[in-house]
Amino acid sequence: MKKIPLVDLAAQYKEYRHEIDKAIRGVCEEAAFIMGPEIPVLEERLAAYCGAPHCITCANGTDALILALRALDIGPGDEVITTAFSFVATAEAIAVVGATPVFVDIEEDTCLIDASRIEERITPRTRAIIAVSLYGQCPDMDTLNAIATRYHLTLIEDAAQSFGSSYRNAKSCALSPIAVTSFFPAKPLGCYGDGGAVFTYDSAIATRIASLRLHGQTTRRYHHRLIGMNSRLDTIQAAILLVKLSHFPDEVTRRSEIALRYAAALTNLPLLTPVIRPERQSVWAYYVIRSPFRDRIAHTLTENGIATAIHYPVPLHLQEAFTHLGYRHGDFPHAEKAASEVLSLPFSAFLTEADQNRVITTIKSAL
Repeated sequence: MKKIPLVDLAAQYKEYRHEIDKAIRGVCEEAAFIMGPEIPVLEERLAAYCGAPHCITCANGTDALILALRALDIGPGDEVITTAFSFVATAEAIAVVGATPVFVDIEEDTCLIDASRIEERITPRTRAIIAVSLYGQCPDMDTLNAIATRYHLTLIEDAAQSFGSSYRNAKSCALSPIAVTSFFPAKPLGCYGDGGAVFTYDSAIATRIASLRLHGQTTRRYHHRLIGMNSRLDTIQAAILLVKLSHFPDEVTRRSEIALRYAAALTNLPLLTPVIRPERQSVWAYYVIRSPFRDRIAHTLTENGIATAIHYPVPLHLQEAFTHLGYRHGDFPHAEKAASEVLSLPFSAFLTEADQNRVITTIKSAL
């Protein structure tokens, strides 16, 4: 039986193979593996795509969050408000710089951060809000920006799953003063290793982040103004991303078509398909259903050679790493319920209709 992967990266490589191989070969022949000429070209094109004035690439999405927080001088004694339902990197980055993550619950239907719950969590120690654009959809950025402005906070969009999505016709990564994204291979725009980027409207912050990612170096080599870190994007990864970015708009269209097929086929079943707000366009980083019969569906799919994943099985406030913060079961009921119900189905721009029909048929048989 043919296995259906969660994300078909092999099919994507086959489609762009000659372009990607040529791009990698060019870097190898030039031998500019670190901060080669492809880096500034990629940064310029990423910024142009989403509409942010500045883009600074880095080694991965987690570093992008850390760089954004460090650029704002957020550290010990500070608090950063974020969602209770995300990949651990969102809260991990806050803890790594010495600040305290402060969690809020999510909207029950979208799994996105509930903006109406943020103000009650603001204290004199609050410095920023990290809003996660989960599964490819942006949260209520207008309300979040208004809250941040009212309380003199910085809003950071964690767009690790949403590069290519939009909110009120503006692109993710250009919806707040600072945004970050990830180029992990399974992301909508992914490289062949780790990679990330920070986007900002502030030229001073952009300059600071560019220095921090390079050991705090100034424009002069071996002169270090800041205590920085080693977080450079490899030139080979930049070359791969340049190829993929040229095809990305077509892939976004295909992803939407595949998501619509899932939604149409999975109606009238004891599960929920993703809710996308009218003013938003998702890039569909994952196609995530919800069902009280999640485990039965996952087991049946696995038995039939179909990959699944759970993004995410344990909300952040219940992770062992954050027990010192004192949260308990029941603190964020919507996040906890989502963690018990969500299931990611096979999804990519290269999911064939035949394979998708097999996934759908298997889900129906499970139910």
